[in-house]
Amino acid sequence: MTALKLLHVVGARPNFPKLAPVHRAAAARGLEQFVLHTGQHYDDSLSAAFFRDLGISEPDVNLAVGSGTHAVQTARIMERIEPVLAEQRPDWVVVYGDVNSTAATSLVAAKLGLPLAHVEAGLRSYDRSMPEEINRMVTDRLADLLLTPSPDADETLRREGEPESEIVFVGNVMIDSLHFALAAARQSGFRSKIGADDCTIVVTLHRPSNVDDPRRLLEIVSALREIAEERPVVFPIHPRTEQRLRDAGACLGRVHVLQPIAYLEMLDLVAGAAAVVTDSGGLQEETTALGVPCLTVRENTERPITVTEGTNRLVPDPRELVAAVRAARRPETWAAPAGWDGRAGERVVDALLARARVVGERSLTQ
Repeated sequence: MTALKLLHVVGARPNFPKLAPVHRAAAARGLEQFVLHTGQHYDDSLSAAFFRDLGISEPDVNLAVGSGTHAVQTARIMERIEPVLAEQRPDWVVVYGDVNSTAATSLVAAKLGLPLAHVEAGLRSYDRSMPEEINRMVTDRLADLLLTPSPDADETLRREGEPESEIVFVGNVMIDSLHFALAAARQSGFRSKIGADDCTIVVTLHRPSNVDDPRRLLEIVSALREIAEERPVVFPIHPRTEQRLRDAGACLGRVHVLQPIAYLEMLDLVAGAAAVVTDSGGLQEETTALGVPCLTVRENTERPITVTEGTNRLVPDPRELVAAVRAARRPETWAAPAGWDGRAGERVVDALLARARVVGERSLTQ
């Protein structure tokens, strides 16, 4: 019997720490693997550095789709990925998270009749103004195997009518990468290099709901300026956010702005922070795993477990951000949610192998 063949599709910064533990676990089981990078993010700090930091070999193919509107980017990915999937014919197409690459690949794989597995299935913000929410819904409807990071995601999929046989709770693969890289991150010395200390507030912003609305963006900037008068604030800035700040004529005052930084550097910064101000789903999870207070500048989250069992707090009104930062404290004792134990990648591979056997047995009887 030939080894199971996995074709992993990634395309943007949040995908890479989700791919890495699955790729390592599959390699340990002797599975054949093919990594396709759509090139949705193409800056080295947003992409290639993750492969280095997380010990993944370079992708087998890079489609280099680049930036564009959601429709343009999705269309480019679909057009360029179809011949690759048709040629490779993997036993599983494995997609991650909620970016455009994930939804586009899911559509093509389904039309080609290729088995599709979604890592991080079942997350919902219930806010359809978020492009990521549409991507999540489309991918989960098309996937043959729904690999969930938390029990609440299982319940969501059941309410939406997904078959029980397709839902498998595996835990949070992103936290696998955190466990894998944390020691190296702390040894990087990045915090010391930029003068960050235990009082430092780390900021990231990129969601359209925050950065594309000039009024709201300026309210957030005003809060960050006030916070930076009291304590150090470090802001690794996404290129798109930087452009929006420039367009709005925003002045960040004493906020320490950095260009995009690599995974290990960001992990070192977050792990030692007093608190994190963000609109990132991944950072909500990482701060929960680390026991670092997180203030999410959004009205909702697709990761409610980070609020109910974690250190995350939603701050929908930027005018409340200064007070929220002042009140933030690390918990004295902390335990991460179930399944956030560094073994999720192994459980993903177990599920892929088990489900592949079921599919194979069915095909033999048809």
